Amino acid sequence: MRIAVTGRTGQVVQSLIQRGPQAGATVIAIGRPALDLAWPDGVLAALAEARPDCIVNAAAYTAVDKAESDEELAMAVNAEGAGAVAAAARQLGVPVIQISTDYVFDGALPRPWREDDATGPLGAYGRSKLAGERAVAAAHADHVILRTAWVYSPFGQNFVRTMLRLARTREEIGVVADQIGSPTAATDLADAILSVAAGLVARPGDGILRGVFHAAGGGEASWADLARAVFAASRAIGGPAAAVRAIGTADYPTPARRPASSRLDCGLLAQRHGVALPPWRDSLGPCVAALLAGGEV
Repeated sequence: MRIAVTGRTGQVVQSLIQRGPQAGATVIAIGRPALDLAWPDGVLAALAEARPDCIVNAAAYTAVDKAESDEELAMAVNAEGAGAVAAAARQLGVPVIQISTDYVFDGALPRPWREDDATGPLGAYGRSKLAGERAVAAAHADHVILRTAWVYSPFGQNFVRTMLRLARTREEIGVVADQIGSPTAATDLADAILSVAAGLVARPGDGILRGVFHAAGGGEASWADLARAVFAASRAIGGPAAAVRAIGTADYPTPARRPASSRLDCGLLAQRHGVALPPWRDSLGPCVAALLAGGEV
């Protein structure tokens, strides 16, 4: 199976490249300048060159706070660009997997979010990703939209890397404790994507495998919970650690509002695709070890 994935350096892309071989997949990463979602005219040619059996759109505008003042570019990349990728997949006759986000929800539900719950993004980034979901669905019937959340990995910038870096110079770190979500290891997400892709390719006429699904790590945590777990894993192997001081969202103002609860119910993915991501705590230790071994924090 040949999988073309948009982007080159992102956490999901790098994880797909790492995990692809053991799933029997050749992963071809295509990013700028060959493919730029802000300029959709070149998307088809770039993807066609890879001769894919499936396309994964993992590239995105992900600067959540910056998007508040740059919504036009966020929409160009996350909505129009995503639609162009799906249209290219339709022209190439292959399925497309669109990576989306918990930020399409407003965070007000007291239970984990299901796929059929009403969306209501709080900010520009979430609006752009929701527009991308709709553009993909309109452009190509043979699609899967995978919403994920709180992604961390040994690659790129993410919360786990930031906590380890801060712990090298601080004894105590204030971390938001009133936002709850589903931490997700990008490597686990990559395994899920590869499994979903294999199913789409093997069963081209099976509509039950198409549509919107949630794919996130098992369990839940606040950002403060996640930080404490990071430091416990780091401390256990002689790495940096700091005390965590729980703070409220109001104590850490940002340009973009975040959902208070973005826990994702992933039961539908397990039911229809037979895919369930491991508990986030199981995957955190290896990620922390990899980051420390890389000497980049």
